[in-house]
Amino acid sequence: MRWRKGRRSSNIEDRRGQGPGRARGRGGAGIKLGGGAGIIVLLLGMFLGVDLSGLLGGGGSSSVGLPQLTNKPAGQIKSDDESTQFVSTMLAYNEDVWTKLFAEANQQYRPAKLVIFDGGVNSACGFTSSAAGPFYCPGDYQIYIDLNFFRELQRMGAGGDFAQAYVLAHEVGHHIQNLLGVSMAVQRRQRSVSKIEANQLSVRAELQADCYAGVWAHHAHKDNQLLEPGDLEEGMNAAAKIGDDALMSAAGARVRPEAFTHGSSKQRQEWLYRGLESGDPQQCDTFAS
Repeated sequence: MRWRKGRRSSNIEDRRGQGPGRARGRGGAGIKLGGGAGIIVLLLGMFLGVDLSGLLGGGGSSSVGLPQLTNKPAGQIKSDDESTQFVSTMLAYNEDVWTKLFAEANQQYRPAKLVIFDGGVNSACGFTSSAAGPFYCPGDYQIYIDLNFFRELQRMGAGGDFAQAYVLAHEVGHHIQNLLGVSMAVQRRQRSVSKIEANQLSVRAELQADCYAGVWAHHAHKDNQLLEPGDLEEGMNAAAKIGDDALMSAAGARVRPEAFTHGSSKQRQEWLYRGLESGDPQQCDTFAS
């Protein structure tokens, strides 16, 4: 990807090295949404031979108090390593694309903040371990990522800068859903249906975020010539590696479609490609498909 000359976003908060902090007696809000959720947990479980699924945390609002955090101002970055530069630049490209697309629809885009952390982090959705992968919290309009996750992608055979950009753009896709009211509608519906039906709704939401990631890449390349030969293959490969069926197989588990929460490899590839090819958010209605 030709990303080094791009601007960097100021909507970043660096919490690395801070630890989880102390409880502050306020309930969590919302369900964590993420493209990488559970990937590292499954891999660790496979290699260590233990069930680490508890690290993924609960689903809904929590009555457990959130720790008190000493937040750094947005844009204040403690480390200027390449990974930090990369996510900052990718976030800026996402901001530019979605600001444009929202304006074309006579709406105003509200950027998400990206929180970089290590080990674990507290959000309006509760405490989350790095083992759960990157996620978006609708309760505070923030994306959370431990940059070590990119090394896990590399170990899975899903490396490459566009694969990393796809992961971040997927989380921004969840932010778009939150701004449009999709996240709240899905959560409300999930509370009134069976577990299998709730999983199916989760799959549709995740696939829509994949499609939105493709829409972003379409416009980012059209406006900035961002992509290079091989980038699309990296994205398709990453989508295949993080499909629920692929992850279950890699963990040595039986593939159970009724337990899917993010979609199969084929589905994730198809919806990412639909967004890439069309560049049209209206083509990302997975709920009507």
